[in-house]
Amino acid sequence: MEPTSPLSSETADTRPPLQAGDLVLPATSGHYDELRGEEAQAAQSIEVDDDAPPPGFTGPWSDFFKHLGSEGLADLDHREASLKRQIRDNGVTYNVYADASGPQRPWSLDLFPLIINPESWQQIEAGVLQRVRVLDRVMADVYGPQHLLSSGLLPAALVQGHPGYLRAMKGVKPVGGSHLHIAAFDLARGPDGNWWVVSQRTQAPSGLGYLLENRLAVSRQFPQAFEAMQVQRLAATYRALIEGLKAMSPAGADSHIALLTPGPYNETYFEHAYLARYLGLTLVEGSDLTVRDQRLYLKTLQGLKPVHGLLKRLDDEFLDPLELRPDSTLGVPGLLQAIRAGNVLVANTPGSAFLESPALLGFLPALARHLLNEELLLPALPTWWCGERAALEDALPLLGESVIKPTYAASAGRHWFESVSGPTLSQRQLDEWAGRILRQSDEHTVQQRLPLSQIPVWRQVKGEGRLARRSVMLRVFAVADGPASWRVLPGGMARIASANAEIASMQRGGSSADVWVQTEGRVDSTSLLNPHPGVAAVVQRKRLVTSRAAENLFWLGRYTERTENTLRLARLTLACLNGDDQSAQPLLAWLSDMAVLGGLVLPSVPPATQARRVFERSLIDGLDKTSHASSVGFNLRALRHSASAVRERLSQEHWNVITQAEEEFFSRCKAAASTGAVGSADALQTLEITSGHLAAITGAQTDRMTRDDGWRLLSIGRHIERLAFLASALSLGLKAGALHDDAGFEATLALFDSTITFHAQFQQSRELPALLDLLVMDRDNPRSLAWVAQTLRGRLARLAGSAPGQLSTLSLLIPNPDIWSLEQLCGDEGRQEPSDTQPPLAELLALCTGAAYNISDEISAQYFTHSGEARQSLGA
Repeated sequence: MEPTSPLSSETADTRPPLQAGDLVLPATSGHYDELRGEEAQAAQSIEVDDDAPPPGFTGPWSDFFKHLGSEGLADLDHREASLKRQIRDNGVTYNVYADASGPQRPWSLDLFPLIINPESWQQIEAGVLQRVRVLDRVMADVYGPQHLLSSGLLPAALVQGHPGYLRAMKGVKPVGGSHLHIAAFDLARGPDGNWWVVSQRTQAPSGLGYLLENRLAVSRQFPQAFEAMQVQRLAATYRALIEGLKAMSPAGADSHIALLTPGPYNETYFEHAYLARYLGLTLVEGSDLTVRDQRLYLKTLQGLKPVHGLLKRLDDEFLDPLELRPDSTLGVPGLLQAIRAGNVLVANTPGSAFLESPALLGFLPALARHLLNEELLLPALPTWWCGERAALEDALPLLGESVIKPTYAASAGRHWFESVSGPTLSQRQLDEWAGRILRQSDEHTVQQRLPLSQIPVWRQVKGEGRLARRSVMLRVFAVADGPASWRVLPGGMARIASANAEIASMQRGGSSADVWVQTEGRVDSTSLLNPHPGVAAVVQRKRLVTSRAAENLFWLGRYTERTENTLRLARLTLACLNGDDQSAQPLLAWLSDMAVLGGLVLPSVPPATQARRVFERSLIDGLDKTSHASSVGFNLRALRHSASAVRERLSQEHWNVITQAEEEFFSRCKAAASTGAVGSADALQTLEITSGHLAAITGAQTDRMTRDDGWRLLSIGRHIERLAFLASALSLGLKAGALHDDAGFEATLALFDSTITFHAQFQQSRELPALLDLLVMDRDNPRSLAWVAQTLRGRLARLAGSAPGQLSTLSLLIPNPDIWSLEQLCGDEGRQEPSDTQPPLAELLALCTGAAYNISDEISAQYFTHSGEARQSLGA
């Protein structure tokens, strides 16, 4: 959850729609005007001639508008549309709540950046570097000798009473010597133009990934201004972070660093995947990792691989269910023991949550003097912890002009509340808050309210683009580039408040903005790309496939094939029920059996041979029922869920077509249902459109993905489903006599998607040997059993690393098509009456069906659970 800061209110825009001679309204009175570099006055008003430079604007903003190009403001609507399209096409999301079935919310990004001149940045940079040094030393003392607690410089209640203080980490010296590797500071500029610290984040601060996307998107809209204004680049700081983490990790420069994420349902999961890809880290969830002999390992298809460092995006309490929250499924059992043993670096070291308490801000000036013998260069807003009597007495009279914040993070046994802005409260409410504070004084912290500075934004008002102003907060990041050494990222993420809002929060309708830090010197051109990787490094570099990613890819393949199979079966069934073959009893019996086997109708529904219309209505009604474990809707949704778990491995086009297929299918089903009974024509149209989406998904999987082990498992998953489905279809067709009926014969070809091929080879033949030759024996037909079996055997051998031409143990579980004989399968004269049986064919079909599901269990045990590698793993 992104923290919010209720600091400032904003009045609505009252100016008429923007005319050609207007530039922008001044900031609200009492707020700092970023455009003009001064506090806004009540009667301030600006009118600008089209050809005149903006009067009174600061140099940076004057330069920015000067470089808009010949179109000027008239082109901003087009640029905003381009920006939103880029965010949408790149799949940048931020979810307000972790909803597994809800839509993902597009990331909100403003068109204009926040521009910071070199002088302001020098103040910010020096102050942030000093503060992170203080915080690191505070944490080292708290988990070490605790001199600050014994001397009274830091109240014990703010540390040992904080739910984020981890007693299990007492006395632990972190690998590399630094407790903090990434720290974020939320800053606000006051009416006097000075920057103030509002809050600090040390557990798992968010924003490092989103600000990269912000920079990429906004700089593309204003390339001339970006180049001309000497905006400092970001890559050097990210490179320093990674090099610093590796240098401090147990294996040094060869350390394997992973990014730990809660998973795809976290609201900022896009950022986790984006950041991991940009930094070249392995994106992992807790289930991907295991601790063996006090060392951390990654479960991969190639076995267990050591992990030497974790960049965590997970709150501390979820890290280790053995020692912290026992109900956590997000962490790694035994992780704290591996940290204590010095075998893994975790950024940040667990236990930093108490540093995020707003109450700590009031004690940092004295702590800086004690620890560094320095005065803080970057002040924090005046803050009173009500747990001290003197501070409580000072704070109570100020409630009406302050912000009331919870001292501690939400936890069991602790009273927690949303921050409240005093000016929004009535006198009665203020009195009630004063009573609460007196009763539970230590759980309340009061902070001075600061009117936020305001920047220009581009907004649509009644369909017309116009300039407005909004309040802004700045988040900057300090990152470790070595032991006890940090640098500040030259930029950050600005959060823009919505109109009339008192908080700058992404979760409450706010937006973000890029941050341009100007430099007077040379712009750093550092890249994360290694210009001289060396031939050996290139040859040895191989992307690790985690067991979790492999399992999700495996099921992505299976659900893709299942969806395609159920779609094809549903279309065929509806077409036959409303076509020329409604009286073909063997065909209707076969389709009824297949629909029940495929989960399209319930077993209790009368078959089509008895009640054709009842059967048809039941099939149509169940298409979008996600409670049916094999309905089209269920499989589509499961497909999307599996894809979301490996989102970082899919192209944007691949992901887009998956989400579009699901959304359009359910929206069409809902729209058709709202008009009354859904007819077969409506259902067939919906199925046909969805089939087109599935064809695009299949194309992306077979033609656009790298052929690594992850892709092989995706392909194996598809072919396991295909083998079982096609073998079952032939087996039921034989039992129902459909293969000896003209209508059933054609329907079988349609289900196997082999109609055109069959008639091209055999014209109008209806002979069983010809059918079996194409659907069972043909190695060139990707819908034949022989092709599927041969492909499965080869993919399983390649997955196992077998030498060319050799098969693996799993490969041998699949029936060998080399020994199949068409003559033996067909029997005497290549044909039989419907009542007769064909033992060799029936036996082969049963073998194929059984092998498909047996191989699934074997793959799970060997590649996903690593059940054969378990041994004593956890220290005392």
